[in-house]
Amino acid sequence: MMTQEFTPGKDQPQGILLKLVGFFLGTEEYAVDILRIKEIKLMQEITSVPKSPDFVEGVINLRGDIIPIIDLKKKLSLGKAAIDEETKIIVVEIEGKLVGMIVDEVSEVIEIEDTKLAPPPSIIAGIEGEYLKGVGKMDDKLLILLDITKILTSEEKMHLKHT
Repeated sequence: MMTQEFTPGKDQPQGILLKLVGFFLGTEEYAVDILRIKEIKLMQEITSVPKSPDFVEGVINLRGDIIPIIDLKKKLSLGKAAIDEETKIIVVEIEGKLVGMIVDEVSEVIEIEDTKLAPPPSIIAGIEGEYLKGVGKMDDKLLILLDITKILTSEEKMHLKHT
């Protein structure tokens, strides 16, 4: 009778490796797919736009393009971003439009296997499940993955296109 040799890592099914950019909103760490991010900028002066939704801080000039800037904490009902030297603007593309999102701090590029992701619960820290892709289990902490394309409602996307 022959026995098969088992090699850890070789014989186990491997998950797909996801690359994410981690950032903080308050004390919680979140992440988005690195492929959604166009660039990360230092905080800069933002020009206010009248009659904008509460979470829209205004616009900036990004190499000739005027892009709206939203406070991600406000949008997710987590308070208001505290602007300091760690505050960054993550520039993403949503339906062909560049949008800047203020975050408290960008942490790192994170690699995680999709097998370490759990489906999102309906509510986490006040964020509705529709914004969530899942929760990543990393060592002794949880990482909340946001679906950046679903952060804004259709109406909000239309408003930002006209900003």
